[in-house]
Amino acid sequence: MASVEEAFAHCEKLTKDHYENFPVGSSLLPKEKRRYIWAIYAFARTADDFADEGRFPGEGAGALQKRIDLLDQYEFNLVKAGRGEAADLVFLALAQTLHDLQIPVQLLKDLLTAYRMDVRQSRYKTWEEVLFYCKHSANPVGRLVLHVFGYKDEPLHQLSDKICTALQLANFWQDIAVDLAKDRIYIPQDDMRKFRVTEGDLHAKIVNRSFQMLMKYLAGRTATLFNEGLPLVSQVGRDLRLEMRLTWLSGTAVLKRTEKIGFDVYRHRPSLSKLDFALLLARALLPIPIKPIHG
Repeated sequence: MASVEEAFAHCEKLTKDHYENFPVGSSLLPKEKRRYIWAIYAFARTADDFADEGRFPGEGAGALQKRIDLLDQYEFNLVKAGRGEAADLVFLALAQTLHDLQIPVQLLKDLLTAYRMDVRQSRYKTWEEVLFYCKHSANPVGRLVLHVFGYKDEPLHQLSDKICTALQLANFWQDIAVDLAKDRIYIPQDDMRKFRVTEGDLHAKIVNRSFQMLMKYLAGRTATLFNEGLPLVSQVGRDLRLEMRLTWLSGTAVLKRTEKIGFDVYRHRPSLSKLDFALLLARALLPIPIKPIHG
C-alpha cells in the first residue's frame, strides 16, 4: 500500500503537469502548506477531466450519463475520504488533508456540482446563472486555500469569492473558442441578445463592433469583481500574501490582454508566458499597494 508521502508526491506531479494561468501550490507558498494545495488541486483536476474529456457536440445521452456516474462515484469516494478511507492516491492525500485541516467536505462537493453542470448544461441564460456556476466551480477553491492557511472568517471568504469568480470569468472570455469546440457557451444569452450577437456569429468567429462591445461590457463587470476582492490581498498574512498578489495580478493581466487584442480570442489565445509570470512576480514583490484595474 502506498504511503501518504507517495500520495502527496503523486498529487504534486499531477499539479505541475498541467499548465495554468495562475499559480497553483507554487514555491511562493510555505513548504508545509504546498502539499495540501496539491491534494486539493489533484482532486479537482481529476474530477474536472470526467466532465470535460472528449466532450463534443451531439454526444449521446448514454455517454453523458456515464460522466455523471463517474462524478457520483467520485463523490462517494470523497465522503469516504472524509472518514479517513482512501480509494486511490489522490484520495489518500485528500483524506490526510481533510483530517489535518478540518476542511468542510461541502466545499469539495460544491466543485462536483459544478462539474455535473458542465455535463448537463452548455448554455446560460442570465449573468446570475453564470455567477451561480462560478459559485460552485471557482469560489470553493479560494475558500479551500484560505482554510489551508487557517483563515476561516466569512468576510475574508466573501472577498475571496469575488476574486475567484473574476478569475473564472476571465478564463471564460479567454477561452471562448476552446469552449465552443466543446459545445459550451458561458456568455449570458440575455447579454448576447442585448448586443445583437448570435451563436452563429460565435461559430463563424466574427469579431465585429457588436461582439467587441459585448465583450467589453463583460470584461468591465469582471474587472469590477477583481476590484471588489482586492482588499483580501492586503488582509492575509505574509504566508499567503505574495501568492495572492501574484494570482490577482495574473488574472487581471489575462483580462487586460484579452481586451488589448480586441477580444479576438479566435486567432490568438491571450495566455501568459514564463516571462510574463516573471515580470508579474517582480511586481508582486514590490512593497507597494496594488492599484485597481480599470474596466
